[in-house]
Amino acid sequence: MAPSGPRSIKRGCQTVLYWIPVLFIALIVAWSYYAYVLQLCIESIDDTGEKVVYLLVYHVIFIMFVWAYWQTIFTKPMNPLKEFQLSHSDKELLEREDRGESQQEILRRIAKDLPIYTRTNSGAIRFCDRCQLLKPDRCHHCSVCDKCILKMDHHCPWVNNCVGFSNYKFFMLFLAYSLLYCLFITATDLRYFIKFWTKGLPDTQAKFHILFLFFSASMFSISLASLFIYHCWLVCKNRSTLEAVRAPVFRHGTDKNGFSLGFTKNFLQVFGDEAKYWPVPIFSSLGDGCSFPTCLVNLDPEQPSSPSGSSSASKSAGEGRQFPSKPLRESQSRLLTSTPSWSENEGAGDKDKKGASNPVMTIENEA
Repeated sequence: MAPSGPRSIKRGCQTVLYWIPVLFIALIVAWSYYAYVLQLCIESIDDTGEKVVYLLVYHVIFIMFVWAYWQTIFTKPMNPLKEFQLSHSDKELLEREDRGESQQEILRRIAKDLPIYTRTNSGAIRFCDRCQLLKPDRCHHCSVCDKCILKMDHHCPWVNNCVGFSNYKFFMLFLAYSLLYCLFITATDLRYFIKFWTKGLPDTQAKFHILFLFFSASMFSISLASLFIYHCWLVCKNRSTLEAVRAPVFRHGTDKNGFSLGFTKNFLQVFGDEAKYWPVPIFSSLGDGCSFPTCLVNLDPEQPSSPSGSSSASKSAGEGRQFPSKPLRESQSRLLTSTPSWSENEGAGDKDKKGASNPVMTIENEA
């Protein structure tokens, strides 16, 4: 009981430190609002029409930016479903086994009916000792949050949160709107920034706010643009930051494009299939975060094979990639079955497949 006091104090200090970057961003945004609205638009711009247009556009961008930032910060990362957690009896059985090979046999038995396709570099089942669960595909343990995060991208100190399946769309919108926010300020402040150097502004405190507003917006624009472009590339390739650093390992080997379904489907997987929700910080990503369609370059020998009588499947092998689909529970199979965009009908070939005992899903190669 004695160590609990110092441990709680340490945890409290860490919590305060983790919020410092968020507080820093909040203070900069609050100052930029004061400098742009009051010092630039109200105090420095004489033309009423220009002032009204600037303020209207600015507030639309500002609201979307703050909304996306709020959602990125306060959306809790999703953790693996209970199906991936070990039962009490499995935990005891695993603890009794000393040999790693025997433990792997137990884990393979548990993972047999789960939609798990990725492995460790050594080919073992991905298991988290800390959380005592089998890691779903694209799931990683965050040392800061001390939890396993579904489709973990990275832990971002600027939002004091893990960026993963539940808030990756919000993070992308946060980058987009913050970049647009900075670019709009830079563009509309440029004329008055030039007036500052040509002595065209009255000698008031507003000119110093205009000066620093232009410099800060310009610098943030450069850094945000590079980060936004990088994450756009990741979305197009259907990779997380962690997968870009270390490619996922499947049973057939490492495959950096294992989860890529083509540009359109990669985009829809993050932003959803309803275009009206794309620019809005409302969750619309497809799936449950525990199972993802894969484009296996080489068919997995341990997975169910394709129906032998399906001639259309072999005929379309050059046009698309096939991957087997295990029997999944409803919550796990949502991404694979509930959205028509992931399984496209191809005429008579699909009719043959429906009568087969082992389901095989064919995804067109859009790359």
